[in-house]
Amino acid sequence: MKLKHKQLLRQKRRWRVRKKVSGTAERPRLCVYFSNQHIYAQCIDDIAGNTLLYVSTVSKDLDGESIRPNIEGAAKLGKIVAEKAKDKKIENVVFDRSGKLYHGCVKAFAEAAREGGLNF
Repeated sequence: MKLKHKQLLRQKRRWRVRKKVSGTAERPRLCVYFSNQHIYAQCIDDIAGNTLLYVSTVSKDLDGESIRPNIEGAAKLGKIVAEKAKDKKIENVVFDRSGKLYHGCVKAFAEAAREGGLNF
C-alpha cells in the first residue's frame, strides 16, 4: 500500500515515538488514537503483549454519553480513562500519542488524565 506524504510523515512520527516508548506491567503505555468520529485509548503491557485497559467512545458503558473527537470530548475521555485506571490500580503510565502532535485534542486528553490522577 502506498502512503500519501502526510500519512507517511505521521507513520514516521509513530515509529519514532514507539522506538522510545514501551510499557511494562508496572508502568503501561497509554496509547490514544483519534479517528474522525471516535476516540480510542488503551493501556498496554508491551512485555507481555496484553491490553490492561480499553476505553473508547464506542464502548458499551459510554453508550449514553455524547463524546465527540474534539477537545471537550478528549478531556471527558481522559478523565474516564484516569478513573478506570485507578480502579485497576494503574497510577503511572507512559504516554503514546500515536504520531499526533502534542497539541489540541491530544494535549486536552493528556491534561485531563493527569488531573484524574495518572502520572506521566
